[in-house]
Parts: sequence; C-alpha cells; structure tokens
Amino acid sequence: MNDIDPIRSLGPDVAAGFTTRAFSPAEAGSDGARARLAERTGLPVASVGQVHGADVATVRGPGHTPEHDGLVTDVAGLVLSVVAADCGVVLLVDPEARVAGACHSGWRGTVAGVVGRTVEAMADLGAEPGRTRAAVGPCISLDAFEVGEEVAAQFDPSVVARRPEWPRPHVDLRAELVRQLGAAGVAEVEASGACTVGDNDRFFSYRAEGGTSGRMLGFVGLRLMP
Repeated sequence: MNDIDPIRSLGPDVAAGFTTRAFSPAEAGSDGARARLAERTGLPVASVGQVHGADVATVRGPGHTPEHDGLVTDVAGLVLSVVAADCGVVLLVDPEARVAGACHSGWRGTVAGVVGRTVEAMADLGAEPGRTRAAVGPCISLDAFEVGEEVAAQFDPSVVARRPEWPRPHVDLRAELVRQLGAAGVAEVEASGACTVGDNDRFFSYRAEGGTSGRMLGFVGLRLMP
C-alpha cells in the first residue's frame, strides 16, 4: 500500500508511520483520518491540536487534546497522532522505558521549542534522551519555504539560506528539527527527505494548495507485549 509510509527505525515493538494523501481524502477532515487510523491499527488513538505552540500533554487514553501541539504517553497499545500539511511532525520512542511522544512543529512551534518540550515531557515519564529514537516526517523543504526577514531572524543562522535568485530568505525546517533533537540529547534521528510542496501529488500541502488542503497524520504507539 502507498497510503502509509511505515517507520521501522523506532523499534520492532513500535507502530509508527506517516500517512500520505491517499490515506484519507481532504473532505474527510482530520477526524476522518484519525478514525481510519484507529481502524487500520486496531488500537485506540489519542490526538492533539494544531495551535502552533509548545504545550505538551501527557495522555493515558484515547481522545483529543486541543490547545496543545505535543503528546507523550507511557501506556502501551495507545497510538499518539499528530496532523500536518507542510509543518514538521516528530515521532519519538524510548524503547527501553516504553515511552512515546509526538509533536506538531510548524515554524512557530519550532521557534518556541516544542521538540525540546516533548523530549522533556518524555523524561518526566522515565525516558532518557540518549536512548530515545526520533523520526521526522515529510515537510516543506528549504527550496519551498520562503519566509520574511522577521521569521528568518528567529531561526539559527545555520538553517537560513539566501540565494541571488531568491527575493527573500528560506528556512530549512527539517534541518532545524534535527538540530533541536540533537541539542535535546537525541542521538538517533531518521528524517524524511520528502517535500510536501514539491511532491503535492503524494502529500497534502497547505502552501501549494492555497490553504485548502487536507492533513496527513504522523502516528506512533508502543505495541502491547504478548
């Protein structure tokens, strides 16, 4: 199937992946996508809002947590889900502590530090950053992410690029997420190279579709032990 890109680097006891636009039509909305995810995985799903902040909630059961952009859990058999359409999605697992986390990280949330806050919330449940594995999903690429000077100034200079043919600076959101994961102590990171704008046939893109796109899901959950 081409409607889910599975992530296997987080461990054999982990159900994780990123959906494509084939997974759920735009008109189904985020609720429809989450319902299909629960059906496909056979597991209860916890979801989080998309408010472009840095608040992270600890959950131990299914349901929706609005006004947050990150979730963590120490409950096996519970899937954490995050929606996005150009923004970054980061999935995390400490397989030894059996703690999982997921966050939506648009440019505002990235600047606000939602990635580090998610790692910290996992640590509160017994995870250790040095054991934690992370996966960064498809998102807007450097070539597609043109920003204003006021936005570029909020990012580490190492992820801001300028070219003669570009009227404004561009930001490498993916590189910044990887950088922040490293700064938080997460050493093992897998980052997708896919661009949601450039591969709009496969992925929803808020920017490419003028704000009318659907949403992809990033999801992660620890499987129940036999």
